[in-house]
Amino acid sequence: MRREGVNLDLKKRWSLEKRDTPPGQHGLQKTKLSNYGIQLREKQKAKRYYCVLEKQFRNYFRKAAATKGVTGHTLLQFLECRLDNVVYQMGFALTRSQARQMVSHGLMRLNGKKIDIPSIQVKPNDVVTVKEKDATLKMVRNNVELNKGWAPPTWLEVSTDKLTGKVTRMPVREDIKAPVNEQLIVELYSR
Repeated sequence: MRREGVNLDLKKRWSLEKRDTPPGQHGLQKTKLSNYGIQLREKQKAKRYYCVLEKQFRNYFRKAAATKGVTGHTLLQFLECRLDNVVYQMGFALTRSQARQMVSHGLMRLNGKKIDIPSIQVKPNDVVTVKEKDATLKMVRNNVELNKGWAPPTWLEVSTDKLTGKVTRMPVREDIKAPVNEQLIVELYSR
């Protein structure tokens, strides 16, 4: 997180520390990044923000490049519509990692069906609910209480009383709050 220089929401109680040296053993020397280095840092930032591995990220980019429209916006749209990210955006989890674990452990339902694949893509009119189990409901209610000031994005409709959420439409670039410059990622993969 310090390497990227921005808060990636990986931990709720994290503050961005400013230090004279970059992270690493013995505070490696700070050097000016080349264009490639800047593009690579932006890709790494996006990967860490959405908790995606390199191969998954590359596959998302290939899929976005093959789709009509602006490649960078489509890439972010694919990442934003992952089920684990949607659970996080709804406020049911404190971090994306926790949301991923909740989905992997089968605690979430998509359109009434048990889903344990965090990378599944949600579509408009999909309904996300919490498993009807006391311990799960208690944990999610606690997370919702801790996220009291949280406002879900406009493309999601959330009922914190019933612990359900609905995808009303696909997100557009203005809805996506990711601190990344997608154009640099497109330039990196276009080399």
